[in-house]
Amino acid sequence: MFIASQRAFIGASAALFAASVALTIASCKSMAAMHDMPMPGGWSMSMMCMRMPGQTWASVAVSFLGMWFVMMVAMMLPVLVPMLWRYRRARAVQGHARIGALTTLVGGAYFFVWTVFGAIAFAAGAILASLEMQLPLLARAVPGAIGAIVLISGLLQFSSWKAHHLACCRGLPDCCEMQRADVRTAWRHGLRLGAHCVHCCFGLTAILLVVGVMDLRAMALVTAAISVERLAPDAVRASRLVGVVLVAAGLFLIVRAAVS
Repeated sequence: MFIASQRAFIGASAALFAASVALTIASCKSMAAMHDMPMPGGWSMSMMCMRMPGQTWASVAVSFLGMWFVMMVAMMLPVLVPMLWRYRRARAVQGHARIGALTTLVGGAYFFVWTVFGAIAFAAGAILASLEMQLPLLARAVPGAIGAIVLISGLLQFSSWKAHHLACCRGLPDCCEMQRADVRTAWRHGLRLGAHCVHCCFGLTAILLVVGVMDLRAMALVTAAISVERLAPDAVRASRLVGVVLVAAGLFLIVRAAVS
């Protein structure tokens, strides 16, 4: 019975991943059809956090969060599924019958945390976009600022803060055996897992936000980096390898912005 349940879980996860990837690609193509706004400094501003004529800020926020949620499912499901697998196995050992419902609740809480993060990112992006349109000097500084963010994100990969949250993301499922199998505990477990994941991926997600949140190439690279450091046997070494690449990329972007 448990083996059949696990097969169903893998099948449902694969279907959800395929659907989220397809919807993300469709959203990216839809956004690509919209012309970005040329800005001082030789870069273009995405219209994702901008209000068009006839739109309300609420409708813009809902549209952004819908795309954000689907994108997060596509990006984070590969690293979440192994943790949910271990959670389900722990519940099965304890003989609980509501494994599917509890697993869904854990996953829902996890992506709820990422949605809250997306709402904060939207608000910050809308404020910055407004300031960049009003202040040409700020707009000209954006290419260099992007390079600085990439560089800082790379340096974060070597920090004890990063190592702590990465270890928590990889180790949290180990405590499942000690948890009660009820709705409240499952929801809190998902929230805790999501909070550690947001902290762990903060630098990489920041890069995605400043480079282009709906850029498929940036999304694929960030997803690959997250998956490598989360699933590799030596997490610290993998994280630092990603950091080396990011530091080099950040320095390159800063130099390019300075000579442009």
